[in-house]
Amino acid sequence: MDLAFSYYMPTRILFGAGRLKELATVSLPGKRALIVIGATGAMRENGYLDRAAEYLRQNGVESVVYDKILPNPVSEHVDEGAAFAKESGCDFVVGLGGGSTIDSAKSIAVMAKNPGEYWDYIIGGSGGGKIPVNGALPIVAIPTTAGTGTEADPWTVITKSAMKEKIGWGNDATFPLLSFVDPELMLSVPPEVTARTGMDAFFHAVEAYLATVRQPASDHLALEAISLITRYLPIAVRDGSNREARTKLAWASTEAGICESLSCCISHHSLEHAVSAYYPRIAHGAGLTMLSVSYFSWLVERHPERFPDMAAAMGEDLYSLEEERDKAFGFILALKKLIRSIGLHEEKLSAYGVKREDLRAIAENSFCTMGGLYKLTPVPMTVDEVTAILERAYA
Repeated sequence: MDLAFSYYMPTRILFGAGRLKELATVSLPGKRALIVIGATGAMRENGYLDRAAEYLRQNGVESVVYDKILPNPVSEHVDEGAAFAKESGCDFVVGLGGGSTIDSAKSIAVMAKNPGEYWDYIIGGSGGGKIPVNGALPIVAIPTTAGTGTEADPWTVITKSAMKEKIGWGNDATFPLLSFVDPELMLSVPPEVTARTGMDAFFHAVEAYLATVRQPASDHLALEAISLITRYLPIAVRDGSNREARTKLAWASTEAGICESLSCCISHHSLEHAVSAYYPRIAHGAGLTMLSVSYFSWLVERHPERFPDMAAAMGEDLYSLEEERDKAFGFILALKKLIRSIGLHEEKLSAYGVKREDLRAIAENSFCTMGGLYKLTPVPMTVDEVTAILERAYA
C-alpha cells in the first residue's frame, strides 16, 4: 500500500477518572445547552444528568434536556430534538450516555442549524444527499460506556425506521469540540452492556486495521486497542468495579474512535447495520459479535495478510506455526476465545426473531445503505457471498 493519508483530529479529549468535574471550569462554546440522554432513565438513576447539569450551571450555562433516544436511535427523534433545541434557544449540544446518545446529539446539532428533515442529508438508501451548508452547533461528548468511540470521531449512526435503513454519516462539523472520557462514569455499566459495547470498540479497531484507507497512526492505535480489549474486557465483565480495567477499556474505545477518524470500518458494519435495521431489538455490539466469526473467517480465507498481527496482539502464540494461513486463522481462534470469555458465545440471531428468509434482503440492504464500506473492504464482495456469510452466522 502506498503511504499517502490525511490526518485531521480536531476534538479536545479530557481523559481520566474524575475529569467530568472540569465541565464546571473549562471553556464552553455557549451559554445554553441541550443535554441529550437516552430513554432508559440510566443517566437520571445514576445521577449523571444532575451532575452534568450542575457543573454546567457552575460554569454559567443553563441547560434543558431531551430524553427520548433509543438504543438504536431513529431519525424522528433527531428531528424532534433539533426542533426542541431551536425552540429552547440552545447554542450547543451535550451528548451524555452511550454511543447512541452521542450520535443522536451530533445529528441533532446538525439539524438545529439546517432546514428540512435529517434524512434529507443522508448519503445512501433513500437519503437526499444534501449538504448541510450551515454546519452544526458545537458538540460536547460525555461517554458513559466504553464502546463506540464516537467521542473521537465525526460519525453518527441513525435509523429511518419506516425504510429499514440504518446509515452512518458525518462530516467535519460533527466532530465533538470537546469530549470528557471519565472511566468513573462507566463503573455502573452492567456486565452484558459492558460486553456488547466492548466488542463494538474491538471491531472498530479490527476493521480500521484491515480497511484499505488505513494509515500508520490508525494501525498503531488499532493494535493497541485490540490488545487492551482482549485483556481487560473479560475482567470488566466479571468485575465492573475494577477501575484499572474500566480505564484501559475507556482508552481502548477512544483509540478505536480515533481509528474511525483516521481509517474506517469495513463491510462487517454494513452487514450489522442492515441486520439491526430489520430487527432493532438487536444491540449493535451484539449484532457485530454474532456475525463476526462467519464474516472474518470468510475474509481470512481470501485476504490473510494482516490477521496474524491481530492474532499476536490478542496473545496467540504463532511461533510454532509455519503456514501464513494458520497464523491468520489464529485470529479466529482468539476471537472465539474472547467471545466465550465475556459470555456472548450463546447469542443467536434466531433468538432475536431474525428469519432465515430475510437474509438475502438484509444482504441487499447492506449494499444499498452502507455500500461505501464495501469499497474499503480488502476483498470485493457480492450479494450472494454476503448472503452466504449471513447464512453461516444464522446457523
